[in-house]
Amino acid sequence: MGVLYDYDEDVVLIRQAEKPGDPTEITVNCPDKTGLGCDLCRIILQFGLSISRGDVSTDGKWCYILFWVVGKPNTRWNLLHIRLLEVCPSCSSASGIIYYKPEFQQQPKPPDVFLLKLWCYHDRKGLLHDVTEVLCELELTIKRVKISTAPDGRVMGLFFVTDTRNELHTKKRQEDTINHLEAVLGDAMMSIEIELAGSEVTACSQGSSFLPPAITEEIFSLELPNERSNGSAVSNSLSVTMDNSLSPSHTLVQIICLDHKGLIYDIMRTLKEYNIQTSYGRFFANAKGMCEADLLVMQVDGKKIVDPNKQNALSSRLRMELLHPLRVAVRSRGPDTELLVANPVELSGRGRPLVFYDITLALKILNIQIFSVEIGRHMIRDREWEVYRILLDEGDGFCLSRNKIEEGVRKKLMGWE
Repeated sequence: MGVLYDYDEDVVLIRQAEKPGDPTEITVNCPDKTGLGCDLCRIILQFGLSISRGDVSTDGKWCYILFWVVGKPNTRWNLLHIRLLEVCPSCSSASGIIYYKPEFQQQPKPPDVFLLKLWCYHDRKGLLHDVTEVLCELELTIKRVKISTAPDGRVMGLFFVTDTRNELHTKKRQEDTINHLEAVLGDAMMSIEIELAGSEVTACSQGSSFLPPAITEEIFSLELPNERSNGSAVSNSLSVTMDNSLSPSHTLVQIICLDHKGLIYDIMRTLKEYNIQTSYGRFFANAKGMCEADLLVMQVDGKKIVDPNKQNALSSRLRMELLHPLRVAVRSRGPDTELLVANPVELSGRGRPLVFYDITLALKILNIQIFSVEIGRHMIRDREWEVYRILLDEGDGFCLSRNKIEEGVRKKLMGWE
């Protein structure tokens, strides 16, 4: 027997804020699936929104989720509604009544990858961010980028992208993309081409899977701080505790930490990776920049987390992901300065939303030009990472210290402006 539901009307409801500064309410009421909370939070983050408060409840078959979000005044709410609806488990209609059919859930086909070739007569500060912003607005996801600047100042960019709308194979969608890029690039633009990236081209774009040991040691060897001896305000404000005494069937996970952009996404992503199901959750970010989360969770077998080793593993991973959701470092690359940013890739193969957008925006604000970019994925210590290697242009007027660059990029990525 299925679950009766008026699917088309009430699966996703968005009630926009009545006054500027007030949060917008997003309600999701649909069949449950593993990782649904992670998928919803990822889309909310993709639209540049922050979750200020949230309630999640499910019986394992049907879930009810309520998020209060704040963010950009120009948010395309209708498009957000469509994208949220797309990740909700589908239902099958019978005689006008909606039934949830888990057996009909299918893994989506991997999207086609397109190669966007861009040539510009000259570089300028913020050029790469302006291109990235256009692609994000058009819902083109950047999977890989190669940017280089020739000795004569001309810029060549190779953007490997996928299309959320699955329309980039059409002439109309390609022309629309080119027109938007022409509008932002102006006289700097030489030419733009878009083509389907064949397997050979995609393979050549992967680059080397090798990262120098110095890089892996610098940004992937972070250890959890000792809570008693570490004086960091960030680490001292982080607490992850587990309690099995308050519920006969669930483990209570309580988290208190400094708020950051995508925090609820990071929690949900980690629980999804550990195959932990959330039956009830409540999140709240206060005006002092702290976030509190109470989660009633269970293992996939429906049992509490009672094994001390499993508790310690989950607690340690949550603490690490909340302290260091992204890794940022500025280092020497020969005689040049290189910015390194890395974020873990979801088990589904998706990278963190808007990372490249935030990196390029931070560098634009810092008035730093980009000489070259490499984005690649690397398996490091049994986890896949998306690594951004950005060579900075140290031309005239370059006077910022490496610490200032790292701080500026990190603050933008974490939403601590």
